[in-house]
Amino acid sequence: MLTVLLVEDDRDLAETVIQFLGIHNIDCDYASNGQYGVNLLQKNNYDVLLLDINLPRVDGITLCQQARDNGNNTPVLMLTARDQLKDKIAGFNSGADDFLVKPFALQELLLRIQALSRRRNGHAKVLKHGVLSMNINMREITLGEEQIHVSPIGWKLLEVLLRHAPEAVARERLQSAVWGDEIPDSNSLKVHIHKLRKALNVEGEAPLLHTIPGYGFAIQERKAL
Repeated sequence: MLTVLLVEDDRDLAETVIQFLGIHNIDCDYASNGQYGVNLLQKNNYDVLLLDINLPRVDGITLCQQARDNGNNTPVLMLTARDQLKDKIAGFNSGADDFLVKPFALQELLLRIQALSRRRNGHAKVLKHGVLSMNINMREITLGEEQIHVSPIGWKLLEVLLRHAPEAVARERLQSAVWGDEIPDSNSLKVHIHKLRKALNVEGEAPLLHTIPGYGFAIQERKAL
């Protein structure tokens, strides 16, 4: 089941959207103002964020920008009555992935949610999970207080893993992200995962990179040894 967060101060519209999405097996949390939306986004993981621009307390542009600056890569679909180019530019610059101008057809909303949830990459500038942080713009990876270095392929693998953390990523998806359709021999992914795991290892600490048997790999927070 997909889970979305709707941040919208029009309660009538919100009720209609929530009921419609429920019919299509999409669970929807609701915030009537921007600050409550910020709180929910910090506490929970969502597949898609549905975000109005004109919101009380914290407006949609600011909310989206703060989320991206904090490393949140949840795809954002902005719902807005504004259809001017300057407003869309401001939204995209803040990290939005798509726009839907009110009034909109609920079926189109559903299709866009499904498309964004499949993409699941957003425009985060910093990807974080636990003590691990990847700054996309600066091309830096930090583990706690220390900066670490990985190969170009290791970077691609880690970026995909962090964008989905703590969920597991299938081997096939990782191979496609790195090599596209020209996948080398079957041992290549294993070799590069081994090198990435070594780069992320800290003596005396539990591992961050986990093998999910029969499926793939996942970045998950350390647990006590």
